[in-house]
Amino acid sequence: MSLFSDLLPINKNEEKTSNTSAAGLSPYLNFDPHYIPKSQPEFLYLDDRHMASTARRSNVALPIIGMSFMSGSGLGGMAGLYKGLRATTLAGQTGKVRRTQVVNYIMKQGTTTGCTLGIIASFYSCIALGVTWLRDKEDTSNTFIAAATTGMIYKSTAGLRSMGLGAAVGLTLAGVYTLVTDNDNIWSKARYNRM
Repeated sequence: MSLFSDLLPINKNEEKTSNTSAAGLSPYLNFDPHYIPKSQPEFLYLDDRHMASTARRSNVALPIIGMSFMSGSGLGGMAGLYKGLRATTLAGQTGKVRRTQVVNYIMKQGTTTGCTLGIIASFYSCIALGVTWLRDKEDTSNTFIAAATTGMIYKSTAGLRSMGLGAAVGLTLAGVYTLVTDNDNIWSKARYNRM
């Protein structure tokens, strides 16, 4: 055996034995792949459609919450910039005082709007996950049920009329979302029929 036996074998016998024993080894993982049984399933959820639909919904939940928070922070920051510039101009502030006030408006409005949209997205994602789990189906009805329920919960402290208005806003937003993203809706069918 030499120090570099893997690269430069000393004699022909050593070269022959190393080639025959390494024929079945994986060069990347350094083990014999014949030891892995072939009867294992290839997919995570082979027959559990219930688990697959719930997992699909839960994988989408965190990006929805994150995008809602970031979008709300950006929109709130722009609204805060407008309010801050307007308020400091009306107050006649200049220099460092004006800059500090504008930054305070931006941070306060951005944080408030971002947290509000993040909480609404959290409500929606949790409710949609629960509805998918209860119905054991993945379809657009889950989106409408979750959106209406989220609107009702968000406006629940303002009375029944506001809850109904929140549910209507949720249903409207879900309808717009479904029209834009769903490939089986009326608009996409009409577009494909024209082609």
